[in-house]
Amino acid sequence: MLSPEKRFSKVVQLIEQEKYFTLHAGRQTGKTTSLQWLVAQFNSGEQYSAIWVDLENAREQPDVGIALRTVLGAIERAAQRDLPNLSSSPSSEILLRDPYSALQQSLEMMTRSCTRPLVILFDEADGLVGQAMISFLTQLRSGYLDRARTPFPHALALVGQRQVRDYALHVEDQRTVSWLGTTSPFNVTAEAATLEPFTRDDVEELLRQHTTATGQIFQPDAVEQIWYLSQGHPWLVNALAAEAVDRDVMDRSRPVTGDYIEIGKERIISERRTHIDSLVARLREPRVQKILAPMLAGDSTPPDILDDDLAYILGLGLVTVTDGGLRIANPIYREVIPRALTYVQQVTLNQQTAWYVKLDGSLDLTKLFTAWQSFWRKDGHLAANGFGYREAGPHLMLMAFLQRILNGGGRLEREYGLGRGALDLLIEWQDRRHAIEVKLRRDSETEQEAYEQITRYLDSLALNEGWLVLFDLRKDIPWEQKLTMRDVEHQGRLVHIVGC
Repeated sequence: MLSPEKRFSKVVQLIEQEKYFTLHAGRQTGKTTSLQWLVAQFNSGEQYSAIWVDLENAREQPDVGIALRTVLGAIERAAQRDLPNLSSSPSSEILLRDPYSALQQSLEMMTRSCTRPLVILFDEADGLVGQAMISFLTQLRSGYLDRARTPFPHALALVGQRQVRDYALHVEDQRTVSWLGTTSPFNVTAEAATLEPFTRDDVEELLRQHTTATGQIFQPDAVEQIWYLSQGHPWLVNALAAEAVDRDVMDRSRPVTGDYIEIGKERIISERRTHIDSLVARLREPRVQKILAPMLAGDSTPPDILDDDLAYILGLGLVTVTDGGLRIANPIYREVIPRALTYVQQVTLNQQTAWYVKLDGSLDLTKLFTAWQSFWRKDGHLAANGFGYREAGPHLMLMAFLQRILNGGGRLEREYGLGRGALDLLIEWQDRRHAIEVKLRRDSETEQEAYEQITRYLDSLALNEGWLVLFDLRKDIPWEQKLTMRDVEHQGRLVHIVGC
């Protein structure tokens, strides 16, 4: 357990400034644990009284009366747990005679009975919907604006995966709470906070605690692999480490190596743990598809992308801004996203790994890509049109085909970003690496540009040869001209070109 103090410095600052704000971060990034720690810290001190309120049970309940009864019940339980000496308020049944003021009245009475400034942290607040969500926010706003005359909480946080401007997605709801983001409270541009990922030093400290407690050492390559694969995402850091020590290296006298971390990563992905399933569910949302689809294809972001859509997907932790450009947040997500999107295609493909393995155990890529061309002409190009991520359909279909075969003993690494117009793939089979560049052919200049890109990719990997898969999307070109396979030499590198 790492102390949340450093990660919560912005939150504490906002509380000291008497702010009402949102705290958003992706699933299982440590929000709830940190909130509970913060409440304990405040209540053991002399400055604030605090409660943590879990609104999970009010999720997706649009009826105002039912939702507010659940919210008030959660507040009562939180107060009994965190502030047991607080004088009791009237029963929620009395307050709920008017559900549209019940929350405001409850918080007024609780604040009045507190001897210290009251801080309330509402967890899972973004799960409220429809009229229940509108009433919840409106009552908080009303109490906030009147707190100079009537007692109301000193500071208040709405905690979830989204900023408050993303709570109301329906047009009619947005009109009702048109003040969101323009008037206090919850001025989202100034008062939104988020939890940052662990740093590399944080990851090392967490693993060092395990060593101190058990004597079991994480070798440097294991530490590096956990950091690389997770990029500091708290759940992924803990999951990767736990996979190794709880399933693969239970003998505490044996060190954990990078190979065990890689084995654990595959299990986390293939078993679709809760965190991964939550991530996959987000992939169906149109505003997420709008940004991820061009990333999968290596294209530029469409001009109609809204700032709110980008802020939303950044807040979910799916992508990050690195060196001024968008990237998938970590290597595990880079694998999860295309594998999840193509899972059905993978399991229904009639392809066996053994068909493409030579007698010496190496991978026969010529045979593999010949089979791919046959599949693409017969079924693949039609199946690609069925993806929700339609513009990335060819790329996803190729990844599904390769993943199906490599599940028998190899790995497929992916690297994609916006604006390059290409997708980099790397097959690792036994002790050999095979670089693949994937590009859509739309005009006569694409092929020469593709040569330059595959050459740069090979340079970065110190490889002398690689594969260039060119999808020819021109409708007037017959299949006989599209499905070609030839070799060219470019800047001292051998490039195998697979036409599709």
